[in-house]
Amino acid sequence: MEKDAQFLDMLIKSLVDNPDDVKINRTVDEMGVLLTLDVNPADMGKIIGREGNTAKAIRTLLRIVGMKNNSRVNLKISEPAGSPSKDQKAVKTVDESLADLDL
Repeated sequence: MEKDAQFLDMLIKSLVDNPDDVKINRTVDEMGVLLTLDVNPADMGKIIGREGNTAKAIRTLLRIVGMKNNSRVNLKISEPAGSPSKDQKAVKTVDESLADLDL
């Protein structure tokens, strides 16, 4: 396993409750190194953090590891299956909320 993937593996497994579910896929192309991270859906909040701050910090650390190894490292965090997509409606309209009240 490459140093960047080893670092990410160690870091993520120390953050999550289900370290056995952590999967890292490493691909290299002309743009650099892409690390794709899959975790247990229950651990997704720990990886993303409040307002995405933990994910930003992890990406910053990976860029530093990449600079030491003369490569550009990017991180993609895969959405767990069954999670709502951006296209799905996350909030109700006023009419839907009033209908739920049964006034």
